[in-house]
Amino acid sequence: MLRAKDMMNKDVITVRKHTPIYQTLELMVKYRITGIPVVDDDMTLVGMISEKDVLHFFHKQDDLEDQTVNDFMTQPAIFFDENESMLDVCNLLAKQIFRRIPITSEGKLVGIISRRDIIEHIIKAKKPADNIQGQQLSAHR
Repeated sequence: MLRAKDMMNKDVITVRKHTPIYQTLELMVKYRITGIPVVDDDMTLVGMISEKDVLHFFHKQDDLEDQTVNDFMTQPAIFFDENESMLDVCNLLAKQIFRRIPITSEGKLVGIISRRDIIEHIIKAKKPADNIQGQQLSAHR
């Protein structure tokens, strides 16, 4: 059975609660990501900050200059343990509006899985089958 740790991206951009919101938005733009896990210094997951979180509150703020991630983040964050089934991860992402899910081990962030990661996995898994099928068609001609 495919588990979350088998598909998670281990190279995760993170921020802390005290990170300025503008700095966080710059990270989202620079790395072309729509959400970032919020962690403590020991990598304990404490929340998530997404474009949607910021957009939702943007019109209520006169000046975002002094605002931090803590002012916008969703907490507690929904997450999966690294040993949980990918089927469960897919089911949650299919039913919810968010696009990514943090992956933890003993409460510490160890990875993240996005909808795009799952789609890329599906495409990669299909390619070898396509190649074998194409070779079989060639051999029968």
